[in-house]
Amino acid sequence: MEFFVDNLAPIMFINLIVFLLLGFPVAFSLAANGILYGLVAVDLGMIQPALFQALPQRVFGIVSNDTLLAVPFFTLMGLVLERSGMAEDLLETIGQLFGPVRGGLAIAVVLVGAMLAATTGVVSASVISMGLISLPIMLRYGYDRRLASGVIAASGTLSQIIPPSLVLIVLADQLGRSVGDMYRGALIPGFVLAGAYILYVVVLSFINPAAAPALPEEARIYGQANGRRGLRSLAVLTLIACTVSYFGSEHYFHTHANVPIDERVVVMLMVWGLTALAIALVNKVFRLGLLSKIAERVTFVMIPPLFLIFLVLGTIFIGMATPTEGGAMGAVGAILMAVSRGRFSLSLLKQAMDTTTKLTCFVVFILVGSTVFSLSFRGVNGDLWVEHLLIGLPGGQWGFLIVVSVLTFFLAFFLDFFELAFIIVPLLGPVAEKMGIDLIWFGVLLAVNMQTSFMHPPFGFALFYLRSVAPKEDYHDRVTGKLIPRVTTGQIYWGSIPFICIQIAMVAAVLVFPRMVTHYKDGAVTVDASKVQFGNTSAYGSDSYGYGDAGSSAVTDPGAAFK
Repeated sequence: MEFFVDNLAPIMFINLIVFLLLGFPVAFSLAANGILYGLVAVDLGMIQPALFQALPQRVFGIVSNDTLLAVPFFTLMGLVLERSGMAEDLLETIGQLFGPVRGGLAIAVVLVGAMLAATTGVVSASVISMGLISLPIMLRYGYDRRLASGVIAASGTLSQIIPPSLVLIVLADQLGRSVGDMYRGALIPGFVLAGAYILYVVVLSFINPAAAPALPEEARIYGQANGRRGLRSLAVLTLIACTVSYFGSEHYFHTHANVPIDERVVVMLMVWGLTALAIALVNKVFRLGLLSKIAERVTFVMIPPLFLIFLVLGTIFIGMATPTEGGAMGAVGAILMAVSRGRFSLSLLKQAMDTTTKLTCFVVFILVGSTVFSLSFRGVNGDLWVEHLLIGLPGGQWGFLIVVSVLTFFLAFFLDFFELAFIIVPLLGPVAEKMGIDLIWFGVLLAVNMQTSFMHPPFGFALFYLRSVAPKEDYHDRVTGKLIPRVTTGQIYWGSIPFICIQIAMVAAVLVFPRMVTHYKDGAVTVDASKVQFGNTSAYGSDSYGYGDAGSSAVTDPGAAFK
């Protein structure tokens, strides 16, 4: 009994893991363990029964948390966009743009995955959309099945690290930090990861050209009458838009001191999009013939989602809206985009709202269960057990970060990102803060690591999503009439391995180069407490403001306290 009392916290945690491995629902496993061991601890006299009186207030705090409202807003936005035809248009257009290049279709999938991630934030929507649209085209033109399936699954998981990601909202809430700061911190690692995917595709296409061939001439539908691609006008349009964007943004940067890099990118992107769209509209209305088919198509297809990105992320980064308000505007923008494309209907809205409600309830139920578990776990000093276990690791901060990264990676084989965020983050966050680790950087590090949970064979959800839409039997292609062999589960699993390695390398990069994340502090005003000076605080002194004598140097330079 003495051993049981001394080790109740680790026994409680191990019992939770056993329940999860047996397949019990996560929310109920968390809540049941919390209540069971809480009652055991009350019986043993380790905690007072009054502790459970705090439980209703904690649950009410969850359902009244404004930050979590962003979850249904961004989910609804992603589901409406999935059905609005935006993904199809983007994949077709960017596929045609990069089609003449070896590996061009795979590059297009990564770029579209990044754009969908910045507008939807939902992995299932991205993977299923790209699997239905791009996988048959890649198989039609001879892409290696492992490369095709791997690049689709990996590009879909970008929705977990590129804002407005749902996992970043949950991590910010669990770590007690700003969602906006979490978005700022994750922006560069997300786009660097997308760039690493493209680099892998380019290198592989040069090493093994047969694995990623270019589109044949007859498949390039946006060519000019004389057989040229018409990319020159697109290059000129891009150059003009970039020039106007650079000089047009300078006024904003001059009038706003210490503009951080993410805000600069958003403002320049907005000005670039406005310029390109204005030129394309003038060309189309007045029939000037300045733009080729491909240039006009790229402009009209890419600008609307870019504006939606600004509507969501831009308003958050420049301080016009909170993440919850940005999510609400994004949901409205997605509905308006679906209406403009003629894809909106009441049945679409009903389906999207039904799925949104289910996912939101799923998140809230897990959060309530984790609250019950953490209340009892802390009551039996489980937080101190975790703290002593991790702070005592050799290597200090580095030892802690490496062990946490390895632990998260292996737990991701069995748990998805919501379960990881609600189970291990509340235990690790206080320890990281006590060790002096920046919690935004720590959260982004965990987010990049948790992203692998979607790619791990055999339980990766992105692999399941792709398996559900990939051809399970041999079929005749409707365009070429050729017999296309099926995509096997083994090919999907093997295709994910190189991209998991890239994600692990990204975890190492975030560890070694924390500036990729901590740039979110740029432009922030911080107070150096060591430079704050106070005068005589007795009574009111000689002046009416309580700074001591009017002639004293109590506050010689009000700005000296800020760095």
